[in-house]
Amino acid sequence: DGMNMCMFMQNTLTRLMRLPLISVALVQGKAFGGGAELTTACDFRLMTPGSEIRFVHKHMGLVPGWGGAARLVRIVGSGAALQLLGGAARVDPERALSLGLSEDTLPSSDETTALGEARAWLSQYTEGPATVIRALKKVVTAGRELPLEAALRTEKDIFGTVWGGPANLQALIRRPKHK
Repeated sequence: DGMNMCMFMQNTLTRLMRLPLISVALVQGKAFGGGAELTTACDFRLMTPGSEIRFVHKHMGLVPGWGGAARLVRIVGSGAALQLLGGAARVDPERALSLGLSEDTLPSSDETTALGEARAWLSQYTEGPATVIRALKKVVTAGRELPLEAALRTEKDIFGTVWGGPANLQALIRRPKHK
């Protein structure tokens, strides 16, 4: 049963990570174990004051099984990942920022206010034509997951889908020169 859950959750979180949209995990309170693994499947992580991320698997006689360890290594590096996993360390917002595990600490701990702050933070990356945002996510995913030559081919192919498209033509009309 554990192996079936492991395979199901690896597949689910990998599908989340590969969605053609930009995702953010908003950590309010405690993201322990599977919750910590879930945060690694998102493009960005934001935390509220007093929140924490903790990979507690070692205390349960386990290792992450949902892909959290592999993704954590890619986010913070192998040394920091080994410390977080091996020490089951509490990661508060300040430490998460210093490790690169979190992009920002929001000002509010209030659930509703923090959600609005997270939306505002994320909008800097998601505003614009949906076709371009999806294309950006695809090229970043390819760059992260594929060998260089394959990632370059994917980038070229995706570039071809937006070159001369409506968003490109509108941008050329608005800004013929970069300033």
